[in-house]
Amino acid sequence: MSNLADAVFEHATDDPARVAVRAGDETMTYGELRGLVASYAGRVVDAGIRPGDRVVLIAPTVPEFVAAYYGLHAAGAVLITMNVMATAPEIGYVLEDADASLVVAWHESTAAATGAAAERGVPLWTLGDLADWPQGRPLPEPVDRAGDETAIIIYTSGTTGRPKGAELGVSGIFALVEAARQRLAFDPANDRVGTALPLFHVYGQLIVLHIAISLGAPVSLLHPFDAGRLLAMIRDHRLTIVSGVPAMWNAMLHDPGDWSPDDFTQLRMASSGGASLPAEAIRAFQERFGVRIREGYGLSETSGWATSTPHDQEPKVGAVGRAVPGMRLEVRDPDGRPVPTGEVGEVWVSGPIVMKGYWRNPEASAEAIQDGWLRTGDLGTLDEDGDLRIVDRLKELIIRGGYNVYPREVEEVLYQHPDIVEAAVVGVADPTYGEEVAAAIVLRDGATLPTDELRTWAKERLSAYKVPHLVQVLPALPKGPSGKILKRAIDRADFRTPSE
Repeated sequence: MSNLADAVFEHATDDPARVAVRAGDETMTYGELRGLVASYAGRVVDAGIRPGDRVVLIAPTVPEFVAAYYGLHAAGAVLITMNVMATAPEIGYVLEDADASLVVAWHESTAAATGAAAERGVPLWTLGDLADWPQGRPLPEPVDRAGDETAIIIYTSGTTGRPKGAELGVSGIFALVEAARQRLAFDPANDRVGTALPLFHVYGQLIVLHIAISLGAPVSLLHPFDAGRLLAMIRDHRLTIVSGVPAMWNAMLHDPGDWSPDDFTQLRMASSGGASLPAEAIRAFQERFGVRIREGYGLSETSGWATSTPHDQEPKVGAVGRAVPGMRLEVRDPDGRPVPTGEVGEVWVSGPIVMKGYWRNPEASAEAIQDGWLRTGDLGTLDEDGDLRIVDRLKELIIRGGYNVYPREVEEVLYQHPDIVEAAVVGVADPTYGEEVAAAIVLRDGATLPTDELRTWAKERLSAYKVPHLVQVLPALPKGPSGKILKRAIDRADFRTPSE
């Protein structure tokens, strides 16, 4: 029996003065974190939340997220974290699908959550600053959870259908921490971790925050992301492990500050995930800062991690490393048979950190997991050393600045506009975000729809990062013999920004 919050209590007992969380000049020790976690957990239990009940947490990358997150885990809740930019319809869908018992929302992001929760009769708690932290009856220790129970549900969607909840089990997340201990050669006494990633996303939440807290290292948090401030935090906090998405590393690369490689000699591991980072950016970053960025690969369905390069090996340019400890990796043909070394196929992964399945969706679970292997939907190759290179996607997923954008979700919203007859959403290469969201639309006869007007309309229905930034209006969308829209035939060069 175990709980994801166990480590907070254990580290607080062993060394209560050890720093757990830093944000700017403020620090929180493990002893202080345990006090906040225990108090919040007691309040949750007193409110009638039972082990296994689903709770939605909506908060940015701040220390309060950490305290509430582990407080909810300590009480035995199943955590569902959501983007602070989520709209009321998006939150409402998750509340209904997960049959949530409670919503906890950051005090600056309550408008959408309040409406969604009220409509469905779900209680909402506002998450305020630590100075206003609620004082409850402290829970003496975390609630025991069985290894096969669900700890976290991460909502994600493919290119079809509505978002699905990937169930991550207690034992799987403990296996993730052990894989990190081995692969990263983690040294809690000397490693200092930092990020500006959103903690509601599986990358920031598990690969950064939870691994650091579980292993007893301090984690520095920055919100909102700013390239110069993140570089300063790396230098001033003497961080040894930092994680980010390509858009962050690219912004730091082009920051105008007077930085020197001498500022970052302590940084032993710079990790990038969420999308591919151009080889030229990796080279230029190393030349300017003296740091080699390492790429890894993972999905929400694999607790955010599947491959990386071992700490004591030089990463290969263009590769995302090999299977992490405890995981297996294969590249297969459409019939599910492994392909020869170097040939392109679909990436399949297996191991303890793979999700249990999709929440209350046995059909999708059976399609995704076959004989214990997860079909990722990504195309790649394996070399003779077992290193993976991601070539393309079977899915039409767009990754904008590390955020997943699913075209059909955006298209369904666009079709709600009274002047739009047809819509197709695609990704267009972008030097800043990796990919930009682009929409090709067909309007009803006689209608006009300026791009700025469309974006304003879409922002009321979609999170900001999902709103199409590039738009082109066509007389008709290209179609195949069956009438299916052929997205590959849409000319990416013809999209226009709002100012054009």
